[in-house]
Amino acid sequence: MPAQTLQIETHLKPVKGRETRSQSIATRFTRAEEQTLLRRAEASGQNLREWARDVLLRAETQERKSEMEMHIFTELVGIQMLLMGTLEPLLRSANLPAEQVDQLFRQVQTTKAAKAQELLARRSQKQER
Repeated sequence: MPAQTLQIETHLKPVKGRETRSQSIATRFTRAEEQTLLRRAEASGQNLREWARDVLLRAETQERKSEMEMHIFTELVGIQMLLMGTLEPLLRSANLPAEQVDQLFRQVQTTKAAKAQELLARRSQKQER
């Protein structure tokens, strides 16, 4: 068997432990866009297809990460709201009635997401200035 045939056959064998890649996504670019993408791929030491695949998968992973970060931020805002609502009476040695604590918990649960969004909006406005 010629060496060239062996090389191709070895190249076509699936990588152990990895699912076979069988799906393809195609898109069209202008020549200028293609050249820009080729330069970026080359700079990262990859061919265009490998580079594009990595970029697309990284974007999807980043989106999930952003969702989790927002969830964590919202929970931190809720904890802050709870502390702010309970700390002052506790420091005054005042007892909070159970109904008031329950009401505070419900209020935090219903308003923490809106408050988190509000805080982020204010911070982004400050950064724009």
